[in-house]
Amino acid sequence: MAEKLWKGRFEQPTDKLVEDYTASIHFDSRLYRHDIQGSIAHCRMLAECGIIPHEEASLIVQTLGEILRDIERGKIELDSSQEDIHMAIENELTARIGETGGKLHTARSRNDQVALDMRLFMREAISSILDLIGLVQSSLVEMAENHIGVVMPGFTHLQHAQPILFSHHLMAYYEMFGRDFARLRDCLNRTDVMPLGSAALAGTAFSTDMEWTARHLGFSRVIGNSIDAVSDRDYLIEFCSASAILMMHVSRMAEELVIWSSAEFAFIEISDAFCTGSSIMPQKKNPDVPELMRGKTGRVYGNLFALLTVAKGLPLAYNRDLQEDKEPVFDSVDTVMATLRLLSKMLPQIRINTERMARMAGQGFTAATDLADYLARRDVPFRKAHHVAGRIVQYCIQAGKELGDCSLDELKSFHKAFDEDVFAYLDVSSIIDRRESVGGTATPRVKEAIARAKAELKSRQPGSKKNIETDE
Repeated sequence: MAEKLWKGRFEQPTDKLVEDYTASIHFDSRLYRHDIQGSIAHCRMLAECGIIPHEEASLIVQTLGEILRDIERGKIELDSSQEDIHMAIENELTARIGETGGKLHTARSRNDQVALDMRLFMREAISSILDLIGLVQSSLVEMAENHIGVVMPGFTHLQHAQPILFSHHLMAYYEMFGRDFARLRDCLNRTDVMPLGSAALAGTAFSTDMEWTARHLGFSRVIGNSIDAVSDRDYLIEFCSASAILMMHVSRMAEELVIWSSAEFAFIEISDAFCTGSSIMPQKKNPDVPELMRGKTGRVYGNLFALLTVAKGLPLAYNRDLQEDKEPVFDSVDTVMATLRLLSKMLPQIRINTERMARMAGQGFTAATDLADYLARRDVPFRKAHHVAGRIVQYCIQAGKELGDCSLDELKSFHKAFDEDVFAYLDVSSIIDRRESVGGTATPRVKEAIARAKAELKSRQPGSKKNIETDE
């Protein structure tokens, strides 16, 4: 059984059931690298401030490096008696170099140590997720550019509404993921705050240099209140919130991929590499990957509510409840990263049934709005024009025909303003390219949107003149 760092206050050993119940090492062991990184910075700061001798600091730093290598090689066994990764590493340190190892914990508490480790972890995780969002957006832009001439029916209420460019539909998801990118970038800014040196909650009586530690660890600033430093989990909740919204966007796209790949829609075919078969029905090709993306969205939602529930009734400052912050966060990080990585690979391999999309774009009376617009341009009040177009649609339904099947005489029987040019006006390509309003589906507008997106993605690349943090 590992010796507790806080054993001096207690007469009895910890009950084994308590050790198992309170242990977090089985999930926080993934923080070992961040814990050692923070400990090395803290140790060097102690030496710089003259709190411990430089030679002792060098020994501690060297030994921490050896422990890091041994953990990565699987040479150090971690068990529940060690409570958490922070104790496990410190116990290993003191076992190797004796009491000198105990000096590492000078001027810090596990409270600010844990807070630091999580911020270090989240900085890396959010940065990786931002890169993955960029990959998904790049896939969408490439698909949009490659299919710029493809038309499809746009939907409201899952009913045919108006013809649009398929590229326009794809770029709607680009915008969604762009907002996700911005939210997580903002979250990263609030994550990038250095809490180490706040100790248990009141700060430390040693003359430490938190700014030095922050610079050494690459933090942009030091936290402003020691109580807040050890109790703040806002950035984790914010991350889970942004992740929930991100996964909602993924789920919406996944739903469309599922229904579009059905025989009823037949708009797309998902690559075999991202589908599975049936154990009993030989003909089946199931869109399991997008279905699981929809399903995994629920667990990310659950992680957000778990964190909110843990934090909602906690008095300041640290409470052991906060140990429950890690598993939901780790799960959201892993789920989001795996989902985005898979999505970015799946999208380019989807085959688009352009003929089917184009055929369906003109069905379901998708030109009805333009029929009303045609009359409105001939000085017919729009409400009257809308009524006339509705009556024509009703007539076509009863006659079993589409709007384009009507003769000029049939149209004139509903209103005298119709003329021969109405048929060109109702052509699908003409309908699309008249939508030249900002953000519209007209081909030039969609091409502009694609060009802006490509420029935006390029600006995020390292070495770009545009600053990703300030957009300046």
